[in-house]
Amino acid sequence: MPAKRRTPLRGGLRRRPVRADRPGSITPTRDMPVAAPAPPASRLVDSAVYTHGHRYASPKSLAETYQCLHEQDNAMAWIGLYRPDADQIASLAQEFKLHDLAVEDAITAHQRPKLERYGETLFVVLRAARYVDSLEEVEFSELHLFIGPGFVITVRHGEAPDLAAVRRRMEADPQMLARGPEAVLYAILDQVVDGYAPVVAGLENDIDEIETEVFGGDPRVSRRSYELIREVIEFQRAARPLLGVLGALSAGFAKYGTEEELQRYLRDVADHLTQVVERVDGFRHLLQNILTVNATLVSQQQNEEMRSLTAASYAQNEEIKKISSWAAILFAPTLIGTVYGMNFEHMPELKWHYGYLFAIILMALVCTALYLIFKRRNWL
Repeated sequence: MPAKRRTPLRGGLRRRPVRADRPGSITPTRDMPVAAPAPPASRLVDSAVYTHGHRYASPKSLAETYQCLHEQDNAMAWIGLYRPDADQIASLAQEFKLHDLAVEDAITAHQRPKLERYGETLFVVLRAARYVDSLEEVEFSELHLFIGPGFVITVRHGEAPDLAAVRRRMEADPQMLARGPEAVLYAILDQVVDGYAPVVAGLENDIDEIETEVFGGDPRVSRRSYELIREVIEFQRAARPLLGVLGALSAGFAKYGTEEELQRYLRDVADHLTQVVERVDGFRHLLQNILTVNATLVSQQQNEEMRSLTAASYAQNEEIKKISSWAAILFAPTLIGTVYGMNFEHMPELKWHYGYLFAIILMALVCTALYLIFKRRNWL
């Protein structure tokens, strides 16, 4: 059974209401706050040295951080960077003996979520997400973490997640912070996973709108559905590999002597992440079904339009046949009357006593014959 959320690691960070019948279940709402903090002006966002869970110093530079860290025994440095340059990364790599491959990844970014162990140092890549309601889009950002004996280094390449909130929460609970770098790692993982909840809510709302548009006949729904599928796929690429990261951390519990309390927190994060992944997988299947239904509806609409055009064309042809038939019937007496109206001198029938009657009867016979012919062909 998943462990219940505990206050030390998660206190006050719920962005969505939690259902009473399912503790910790994801029930995101549309009105969740999704605003991200403004980009820091400095690349060194925050740096602190902690002893026994309390902030010992707040250095203003990396050099001061190194000095403070060396002055205290059993101290932990937590360094937060925002899009640092190569010199800063190189300084950190030299001080904390970071592996070259991890340093290269942290500089270039554009990595998939993963976990690598280099000796006693963990290198973790996370992809945070936030839903921008005004644009109805999902924005992704990358976060790199170096976790080692006595230090935590966070390198952000985007606006999310809000690590300042994680730091404040951890500092408010010195007992938890005193557990060391692993506690900070799990708190950050929790913040990233919690940040997925507003994204799930936003995507769910967009899908509801698309379903309404599909049956409302909106011609733009196909494009919007396709764009939303791309966002869902990108979200899957951010969230699903994180399950592997959590699995790798769980596999190292016994080997690296992870405290039981931290193990519970990690299992809780994994439980919530599993729910997110399952929801997102459902979104993708639902959107694919929506595209299929929309294609069917469009095809039906086109068939209806073609049927209407065919019916109109058939009706038009029937009218043309009627008009042509009556024109032919009226043309016959006109032709006969025109010939007899010429009054030629040498027309034998002009001297007939019944010539006029013959002409009238001839007109009637021709008209009747044409009428019967057209009637038999259903032209009239």
